[in-house]
Amino acid sequence: MEIANRLPHLIGSHQLRAQVNEMPLLNCQFLTGYREQRLAHLVLTFITMGYVWQDGEAQPKEVLPRTLALPLVEVSRNLGLPPILLHSDLVLANWATRNPGRPLEIRNLDPIFLFPGGESLRGFILVTVLVEKAAVPGIKALVQAVNAVLLPSPDSLLQALQRLRISIQDITRALGQMHDYVDPDIFYSVIRIFFSGWKDNPAMPAGLLYEGVSKEPLNYSGASAAQSSVLHAFDEFLGVRHSKESADFLHRMRDYMPPSHRAFIEEIHSTPSLRDHILSSGNSQLLTAHNQCVEALAALRSYHLAMVTKYLITAAPKAKGRRMSRLPGPPQALEERGTGGTAVVRFLKSVRDKTLEAILHQSG
Repeated sequence: MEIANRLPHLIGSHQLRAQVNEMPLLNCQFLTGYREQRLAHLVLTFITMGYVWQDGEAQPKEVLPRTLALPLVEVSRNLGLPPILLHSDLVLANWATRNPGRPLEIRNLDPIFLFPGGESLRGFILVTVLVEKAAVPGIKALVQAVNAVLLPSPDSLLQALQRLRISIQDITRALGQMHDYVDPDIFYSVIRIFFSGWKDNPAMPAGLLYEGVSKEPLNYSGASAAQSSVLHAFDEFLGVRHSKESADFLHRMRDYMPPSHRAFIEEIHSTPSLRDHILSSGNSQLLTAHNQCVEALAALRSYHLAMVTKYLITAAPKAKGRRMSRLPGPPQALEERGTGGTAVVRFLKSVRDKTLEAILHQSG
């Protein structure tokens, strides 16, 4: 915790690796309960990303010392998670309220741990927390809708679909705060490298050797919004079918989610088809409500695509034009790729276009 609380300073002054090398070997058996294990995963993965990328993309550390590797892999196995920084660490487990009695909004929240990147990183993490919060009514609406299909109860299903649409629109609105809080140049040049993994990353082609764990280097993808279970669940529910390439990547990202999230998505997948239910019901209100959900989801994806273009594609040539201060330089190897390792714009366009294909048309 002492090291993790000082990460921005230790990375900026290139002292983190020396500190980690002096860490005692910690024993995971003293962790009590799920929350402490999630906190341990958060702490150890934050330190790991800093350790690997402290000196930038040109000089990644390709061996993780046993004092970090052993407890990280042990706590990861206990949680059923990979031993790398995940969306469920960076965002879902990485916030605290300033005043627990006040609403969950940006001025009442703080990240627990940070990398270099100052206010922009704080904003990036907290806006993403608020995006996840906006999805909560949508996730609850999925449960209501699945139950309504099984009953069946058209009124309850209609209400659930309307709640889902509103939630998706609220997610888009929450995402819009990114523009207010995150500077594209800092995100591109300073922040992004710390989310980068060691699979499909030309900067670390061999992967990372976890000392004392494995004789061979291991490959894991970096943190990515594709690891959020929200849109996976919405896609399964609305019957969105992605192209093989996109679907393969998205399915691989499920291995980077908490097991309970994975199980929830599988559960939604295994329920009776909403699309078949609506078409066979002949209920035009349900058909319209379903299509409004699909359109809202496609609009969210278009909005996200525009944002990624601003934060990655447009920021890239600017970052090349000038080096930031003492921090690691902008990652060249990841230029046109998301931190999860995808060719990002092509992927997001395909995912958006395939979403629209889920629109239903009344037969007859």
